[in-house]
Amino acid sequence: MPLGQVLDRCEPLLRLQQRLAAANAHMDAVRPFLPPVLSKHVRSGPTDAEGWTLLAANPAVAAKLRQLLPRLEAALRQQGCATSRIRIRVQATSIT
Repeated sequence: MPLGQVLDRCEPLLRLQQRLAAANAHMDAVRPFLPPVLSKHVRSGPTDAEGWTLLAANPAVAAKLRQLLPRLEAALRQQGCATSRIRIRVQATSIT
């Protein structure tokens, strides 16, 4: 059986692909609401049953994201994203 078919039938990989697609869709929905200078210091994190995580490059970026949370959550609702909340985390290593 070709590797592609095996991977397509692997349930854990399918769930992972769905979560990655959801995280990318969430990032696409909020990116226009991020100031351009801030945007390059923010990455999409994981999506799970409790919400979606935005990864900030440093504590200052995380603080600004927390100020923007109401706007970002509204953007997700407008796009029909089924996320209950956005979590902000500082990434341990640099993302720039």
